[in-house]
Amino acid sequence: MLKTKHSAFTLIEMVIVLFIISLLLLIIIPNVNQQKKSAENKTNAAFRTTLQTQVDMYDGQNPSWEILEKEHYLSESQAKKAVKDGYKINDGNVVAPNK
Repeated sequence: MLKTKHSAFTLIEMVIVLFIISLLLLIIIPNVNQQKKSAENKTNAAFRTTLQTQVDMYDGQNPSWEILEKEHYLSESQAKKAVKDGYKINDGNVVAPNK
């Protein structure tokens, strides 16, 4: 009876591959989280700039998010986001929430 040789991965080869994959994950995951935070910060800064621009364009005194929405300076979704995220208007300046 002839023995046939089966080609397969050895246990050591599998352990090495799993080790390499885990090292790559340890490198990639923190970088992805950092990029996400950076993108969120840039998005929030851009939104605050948009709000400030619209407040500056409004001719009336003491604007509120509701007034800016009613006068079509802000869309409904922008006004809701400004309220939900805690942005305030203080003497014509948009104040970002403390996060």
